[in-house]
Amino acid sequence: MNAKMIIGGAVLAASTLAGTAVAGPFSANIGVTSDYLWRGVTQTGDQAAIQGGVDYENENGFYAGTWISNVTWTTTPGYEQDWYLGYGFEAGPVGLDVGYIFYNYPVGTAKEDFGEVYVNASWQWLSGGIAYNTNKEDSSADTGDLYLYVSGDFEAQNGIGYGFTVGRYDFKGGSDYDYNHVRLYMSKSDFTLAFEKNDTDTAFWGAGSDDHRFTVSWAKSFDL
Repeated sequence: MNAKMIIGGAVLAASTLAGTAVAGPFSANIGVTSDYLWRGVTQTGDQAAIQGGVDYENENGFYAGTWISNVTWTTTPGYEQDWYLGYGFEAGPVGLDVGYIFYNYPVGTAKEDFGEVYVNASWQWLSGGIAYNTNKEDSSADTGDLYLYVSGDFEAQNGIGYGFTVGRYDFKGGSDYDYNHVRLYMSKSDFTLAFEKNDTDTAFWGAGSDDHRFTVSWAKSFDL
């Protein structure tokens, strides 16, 4: 399990790491993508990203890990490192996952770090979740931002996977920065082709941020 899969299921990854499942308590993942999209918004200015992480998952359902990617949106282009821990379990066809994730941007002087608590649920091919912003490094910024998503994931007999995600980002106080986004994808083995579109305010998110985007990604997971 990696950070981008935690908050948004297929979305987030979604950003890229779709890798294969692993069996041991410790695992690692590595991937590359033509554009790092997080919640429908590019984090690399439509440029490629190299990503990877290390995870621990206990047989009782507890997990923890870290995940890294290069980014360019910060005041000084650098990298993002996520730290997360949580607990997941299944009861029949229903799965539930709760946890906390901290988004850390070590390069630069601006106070850009923030944290979220999240709850994700799944039933057969359908999943959804909510993430609530609990803390920001910039003490003058409002907390309480909310992200919600619904995803569907399917697999055809020929081994091709496909699915969708619809998400909504609501910022504290009914901000004009609120937006919706949608993601459609198709995967085969360790490769994923995705289409994403959002309705963000380009004046805030950057020129062309609401354009539609196609991405190609490769990712692999393995036991340590």
